Amino acid sequence: MKIRDWVRSERPREKLAERGADALSDAELLAIVLRTGTAGTNAMDLARGVLNRYGGLRRTLDLGLADLQHTPGLGLSKAASLVAALELARRYFAEDIKRGTQLQSPRDTAQFLSARMRNYPNEVFACLFLDTRHRVICFEEMFRGTINCASVHPREVVKRALSHNAAAVILAHNHPSGMTEPSESDAAITRQLKDALELIDVRVLDHFVIGDGAPASLAEYGLM
Repeated sequence: MKIRDWVRSERPREKLAERGADALSDAELLAIVLRTGTAGTNAMDLARGVLNRYGGLRRTLDLGLADLQHTPGLGLSKAASLVAALELARRYFAEDIKRGTQLQSPRDTAQFLSARMRNYPNEVFACLFLDTRHRVICFEEMFRGTINCASVHPREVVKRALSHNAAAVILAHNHPSGMTEPSESDAAITRQLKDALELIDVRVLDHFVIGDGAPASLAEYGLM
């Protein structure tokens, strides 16, 4: 059955207009982005099939354009729409923290870092450099590693902090496995960086581990 033949309140677009986007399922939101189905399959059935094929929304969008466009029923046009929607979401969150922005809460910072870093296939270590009023100077991805670890060099972080005339820094790295619980090596590198940056009067405010779900804060774990 075509979606236009459904009861109005059950059609994804009309449901969104009447009840808000948060009332829709992943499949309904995906169907709106896809816009149309294929011969004999409406957009909702196509969306459900794609989500079932890959095991959910996160795994689907993690695939990227190259894999998505070869998914039955998608093709380049629909795959490009999905990738573009994901990139718009990333940029939306990235705009919340830009040069001169004063950090309002650890939650906002964690949300920004998660949007930027959670989908990387390899481990990436980054720094958010701040001024004396904890306003953002810049966000930099400093080191990239293998699937398991990144080689983090305190000397390079110190050099960048001096270059930016930073007064504080927030550290972050992702766990491609999706697990966010800090490891002993995470705690160890945090201590090394904290000691190194203290020598130039730069404070380490926190270190976030990015994965599935909410980022983990080493400060909250008492590992700072």
